[in-house]
Formats: sequence, C-alpha cells, structure tokens
Amino acid sequence: MHIENKRFAGGKTRRVAGIALALLLTVSGTARPHRQSASATTNTEKTTMKTASKFYCNTKALNPAERVHHKQLTDKLVAVRKKIVETEKGYEFQYSPSSFSLEELADWVAAESKCCPFFDFHIDLEREGSLLCLRLMGEEGIKPFIRMEFQVPPNNR
Repeated sequence: MHIENKRFAGGKTRRVAGIALALLLTVSGTARPHRQSASATTNTEKTTMKTASKFYCNTKALNPAERVHHKQLTDKLVAVRKKIVETEKGYEFQYSPSSFSLEELADWVAAESKCCPFFDFHIDLEREGSLLCLRLMGEEGIKPFIRMEFQVPPNNR
C-alpha cells in the first residue's frame, strides 16, 4: 500500500494512506468504494480522492490456489507474447495459439477481471485461428499501469 506524508494547515504532518484506506471499505473480502455524506467529507479526503490512483488490484479477490494459478498464467502471458501494439486506449498483446491457448487466455481474463475490474478485456482469434490477441484497455491513465504490470518495454510506448 502506498503511504505518504502530507503537510496540512497549522504545519502538522499526517500520514495519509493510499486509496485502500482513504477510499475503500473492505467488506467480505471485496473492495468497495467508501461513501460518506457530503457534509462528512473533509477537504483532506477530497484532496486524497482526487490524487489517488483509480487503478488498484483487489488482492483478496482470488484465494491462494487461484492466485498461484493466475501468477503462472500471467508469467506465461508475458513470456510468450509475439508482439505488443499500443492502441489509443491501451495495449494489444499478440500470441501464437500454439504457445498460449484460447482456453488459457479466457481463464486468465476471468481471474484478472476479479482482481482488476477496471480493465476492458477483448479477446480476438484472427487469421484463421493463427493469431490470438488480448487487448487491455480502460479509462484515461490506464497505459502507465499496463506498462508497469505487464512489463511493456520502452520501445513499445
């Protein structure tokens, strides 16, 4: 979790936790937006809400066995991609179906959508089944998150 010091009026320094504490209420292992009445929200909270990243992973969305399996698929997804294409709203990762199957990709998307629901996922099977594509897209600002999480090299930016 990202924690940073913020200086507030009166010269006091307070520790402000990132989005997980400032904006979320964890209920039954899932992250949900924290809602308050407008009168109860302080200026500090408003500032934090505006500056905190809207892209975060819910680490409790998968049980330990699912996490291990998902990590294996993610490592393979990154290792065997043939090509990376930057799009207007994200990236397209291209695969040979012989190195990463449609079933594996669908399994990966199903798990990833639980922990990272802010992604838009598109799976395409093209060129008579010889090219498998995964497009990851999202709201403004998603590209840096994708680059970091999916190890997109600088020459693909």
